[in-house]
Amino acid sequence: MSERTQNLLIVDDERDYANGLARLAARALPDIAIRTVYSGGDALRLLGPETSVVLLDLTMPGMQGLEVLKEIRSRQCDAGVIILTAHGTVETAVSSLKQGAIDFLTKPVASEDLIRSVTKALEYNRLKTENTRLRKLVRQNVTGPIIVGDSPAVQRMKNTMNAIAGSSYTVLVRGESGTGKESASEYIHRASSRVNGPLVSVNCPAIPENLLESELFGHARGAFTGADKAHDGLFVQASGGTLLLDEIGDIPLLMQTKLLRVLQDNTVRPVGSSAARQVDVRIIAVTNQNLEDKISRGLFREDLYYRLNVLTLHVPPLRERQGDIPLLASYFLQKTCVELGIEPKSFTLEALTGLSQKDWPGNLRELQNFVRRMTIFCPDTVITRASLFAERSFGGAGNAPEGLYKDEKKRVLDAFTLDYFHSILRRTGGNISLAANLSGIERVSLQKILRRLKFDVAEYKATKNMRAPSP
Repeated sequence: MSERTQNLLIVDDERDYANGLARLAARALPDIAIRTVYSGGDALRLLGPETSVVLLDLTMPGMQGLEVLKEIRSRQCDAGVIILTAHGTVETAVSSLKQGAIDFLTKPVASEDLIRSVTKALEYNRLKTENTRLRKLVRQNVTGPIIVGDSPAVQRMKNTMNAIAGSSYTVLVRGESGTGKESASEYIHRASSRVNGPLVSVNCPAIPENLLESELFGHARGAFTGADKAHDGLFVQASGGTLLLDEIGDIPLLMQTKLLRVLQDNTVRPVGSSAARQVDVRIIAVTNQNLEDKISRGLFREDLYYRLNVLTLHVPPLRERQGDIPLLASYFLQKTCVELGIEPKSFTLEALTGLSQKDWPGNLRELQNFVRRMTIFCPDTVITRASLFAERSFGGAGNAPEGLYKDEKKRVLDAFTLDYFHSILRRTGGNISLAANLSGIERVSLQKILRRLKFDVAEYKATKNMRAPSP
């Protein structure tokens, strides 16, 4: 993803107040561009695809804040909108949030609350912008691997892949199961000078041991029963391109010896033939195993290891790149919708936060499969954080049931309720009236739920200054 400068547009008819907000934001967020206007009309004239965040006063002469918000959303703008007003009510807060604002602040605003809200809106915009880009790539059916993410771990991996692609040396790609090693290998091939040559992939343990030699190196006619014609092996088929040896750690020792000879002199000898054939192939070997441990146990040849380990690429597990989870989940969601031929869906920011907080021991493959289930089983076009708990494999609700039905049902519902109201209270800063309105239940009922589950509402009020009107 190309880097772009994010910018903040402040809209408030009180010029001194607007300029004061700009100074506060500039000191805390020096890397963003800030513009200030004093009317809704001027804001819409300046609004463009480069607008990241709009800090929007609710009450202004002429065009009101909610009218401006409605127009912003009608333009399919990805800007995060924060409503700001000196006359906050529960009703206007609910209305602005339902119309697409991501936050609602009341004047006077503490500097830490302002910066926290703007930072959240910047992240919202970053995710929306990248999601839009990924959706276009999916819709265009772009061929080749898409390496999604901009975390430091992925940036290092991309730099390494680009450096590796500049040579034809043998590569050992390492990483846990499900991290995307095959996609990384394909990326290297497509970025290399061999891109016009074939990319041939073989899953080594999937081929029976007695057939692996013939599959890799070929065989002569009559070499064995059923060999009624000569066969070019995968090394010959990949000549001029790249041969991807997946799960290299599982090939038998005898085949390791023969593979070592091929790597040493770049020739293959088909089964049943006395003549060797020269091949021009780049080898990318992939494994999720600890080859050093296998060497110490006599299960992998040390000399083959050094032949393969000329250049090494480590594909990081998802726990080392958690910041990429929102982008990955959004990409998988768009890809699944296209595969199913259904209307595009999206995650709320709170849902993406929830996904980021979960452990994914199965890495990208586990996350993708979870998103596929959510796409199919969630009927709404917007997937909320609460929706995640409808899928049993998410969080505590995914544990195998052990007790009575009523106890298990209560456990699952409590887990859902805890997460749902944690998200609502964070969003409303502990404002019970606003939380009740947003969740569609009576204020008294909400208070009973919070008492039963031992919520400390004061903790949420400490993180956000949103005031309800006096009763």
